[in-house]
Amino acid sequence: MSRPTLVIVGAGLAGAKAAEAARDAGFDGRVVLVGDEAGPPYERPPLSKAVLRGEADADSTRVHTESFYTEQDIELVTDRVTAIHTGERHVELADGGTLTFDRAIITTGAAPRRLPVPGAELDGVRYLRNIGDSLALHDAIRAADRVAVVGAGWIGSEVAASAREMGADVVLIAPQAVPLQNVLGARAGEVFRRLHAEHGVHLRLGVHVRELRGVHAVREVVLDDGTAEAADLVIAGIGVTPRTDLAGAAGLRVDDGILVDHHLATDVPGIYAAGDVANAWHPHYRRHVRVEHWANALHQGAAAGRNAAGLRETYDRMPYFFSDQYDLGMEYVGRGAADDEVVVRGDLDAREFVAFWRRDGVVTAAMNVNVWDVADDLAAIVAAGRPVDAERLGDEGLPLAELAASGTR
Repeated sequence: MSRPTLVIVGAGLAGAKAAEAARDAGFDGRVVLVGDEAGPPYERPPLSKAVLRGEADADSTRVHTESFYTEQDIELVTDRVTAIHTGERHVELADGGTLTFDRAIITTGAAPRRLPVPGAELDGVRYLRNIGDSLALHDAIRAADRVAVVGAGWIGSEVAASAREMGADVVLIAPQAVPLQNVLGARAGEVFRRLHAEHGVHLRLGVHVRELRGVHAVREVVLDDGTAEAADLVIAGIGVTPRTDLAGAAGLRVDDGILVDHHLATDVPGIYAAGDVANAWHPHYRRHVRVEHWANALHQGAAAGRNAAGLRETYDRMPYFFSDQYDLGMEYVGRGAADDEVVVRGDLDAREFVAFWRRDGVVTAAMNVNVWDVADDLAAIVAAGRPVDAERLGDEGLPLAELAASGTR
């Protein structure tokens, strides 16, 4: 009998962890990890921080050591998958080859959204997604007279902070009134607005980009209020789109990502999806949830690998994010709404606090800012899904561990 083959389409963090976990779970067949970037899989969070600032090199971002894949008998194939044939159980490669599979995991990630405005094709307009982008942006920021960052979500905020720490003149442009407003809401987002302002970032918030102007290279960003901001480097961080083209063409169900169940399985037996591209049924939320962050790729990829190896593991981890900007470090767990009630324990002005988001008394999300070793307690409070009094949440004398243990009024 021939050995079964597991093909993993996408060699980012989720794909690498899927391969590792499949081996750890006892899969003794052939494991092939296919990615369209040269070099072994790497982690993306440093790309907007340490690598961008020149404080870490590309090798430091690798998921595994150079020898890991040989030792684990995992084949790394550098090529682009052009088609997945679910019936014939094989994938086509750009070089004309094919790979037959018994089981497959799709971890194709996401692609940056492009600026939909005139002038977006000018030289000097950049995006950040891969290691090459980060290294090139480091040099571009050093050479720029003025940097405009469009978008004040996680990536835009981190890039703006890194560029300022590199000494660049930075303007941050976004349609929201405060950075991260869509996730954190106005009150917590104000903390980040003040943070960037205090570090010298020029803030143009509450406005949209109308067009980019320049002859061959960008020279200014024109806003919808009629004003313009000079910039010879524009970095767009306006979100990402899951890379579902292959899955959709293969007949898999797609809706803001590849639809998978709580085992990360598609509706085609033996085919799974994980990471940024997966819109997975979450038992806590009782709906499909797609999460774009390192922790999700790390843990979801591993769960998909174990399930492809024959286990039936339910993926029910709470969504988790982290960010570092200047001297502020934060962790966020759960999935709140921007208009949820916010309860704070600690000092917003000192940027040392824990915040809770509540809806109908139930904690939907929590965030610790420059307060450490509390993430597990916060995750337990959110996962309990039960009402908690605002007074108890805000009481600094009440240990978070006690709240986590009770999860009640």
